[in-house]
Amino acid sequence: MVVLDKDGLSDFDALHSRRHDKQALFYVFDILASDGEDYRGLALLLRKAKLARLLKRQVDGVFIAEYEQGDIGDVLFWVACNMNLEGIVSKRLDRAYGAGRCNYWIKIKNPAHPAYRG
Repeated sequence: MVVLDKDGLSDFDALHSRRHDKQALFYVFDILASDGEDYRGLALLLRKAKLARLLKRQVDGVFIAEYEQGDIGDVLFWVACNMNLEGIVSKRLDRAYGAGRCNYWIKIKNPAHPAYRG
């Protein structure tokens, strides 16, 4: 769930304030199961393809979160920091879903963002 500000950027504080619930949008970035099928064993790239097919019907109020591929994490992080975003999440497209923390799904926080906690 996100609330977008006037510039179209996610506003973390607005979301958590609950004063903007009617403006909240649902962005999805992964699919773990559908119609009784478990997709957790599939690579992220295959899960994203299944998600895109599922949402091709353009479900009202549901959006697919955009993602970038390639060895560009340092550039994306720099852009995220300059946009005063909380940070980025880097994932391996060739990996299956794994619950909990792992070394192929990494959240990198912007130290200048108010949500940063060392």
